[in-house]
Amino acid sequence: MKIKNILISQPEPTNGSPYSELISKYKVNINFIPFFKVEPLTAREFRLQKISILDYTAVVFTSRNSIDAFFKISEEIRIVIPETMKYFCISEAVALYLQKHIVYRKRKIFFGNGTNPSIVELIGVKHKNENFLIAAADSCKTDLHKTFVKAKIKHSSAVFVKTVNSNLSSVNIDTYDIIVFYSPSDIKSLLENFPEFKQNMVKFATFGTTTLKALKAAKLTADVVAPTPEVPSIAKALLNYLEQK
Repeated sequence: MKIKNILISQPEPTNGSPYSELISKYKVNINFIPFFKVEPLTAREFRLQKISILDYTAVVFTSRNSIDAFFKISEEIRIVIPETMKYFCISEAVALYLQKHIVYRKRKIFFGNGTNPSIVELIGVKHKNENFLIAAADSCKTDLHKTFVKAKIKHSSAVFVKTVNSNLSSVNIDTYDIIVFYSPSDIKSLLENFPEFKQNMVKFATFGTTTLKALKAAKLTADVVAPTPEVPSIAKALLNYLEQK
């Protein structure tokens, strides 16, 4: 089967495409169509959780979207975040994004290496007496929440952002030979937009273990999987896949 058309369920890259070699070498057509969008909760939706932000002395962020939502909701419900609030971020990139909302040098900001255990290591003994609020997306029962429970860290989780499926009615899904998923939400959107969808000859590529798990739960099969030690990115995984065809 010759691969001609690839659909990637993300916005098109703005600073150079990692797929340029794939396009030039194999003459494939690649379309970028986001399968979902992330939106902050409204103040009313947030209040339904009965969470008081000022009860907490530290906030945990795993994404830029959750940072934007946290400060937007705080403003809408008319609370002022105290100078003493500590911020624990999953990575340096997320931590640096805080500069959009606060004066970075005047706050206590900590960041991990991109993994949940790294946040627990940051907390350690020094910060164990803080009361943490995990700024979550869609569900409070995240892997990070479970990590905190296991580590016996005092915390609560609150949803600050939600995912909303894109309207894919204008997409002719059957014209694609490979569809690339980066998130379980991509798979959820596919199935809700196309309830009669059958995999048939379509190949799926997934990035991340949770995405692969969601694909299997939907009784669909992945032909391309990343990251692995050999293929750290989807672009490299697709190159390897086509080279073997």
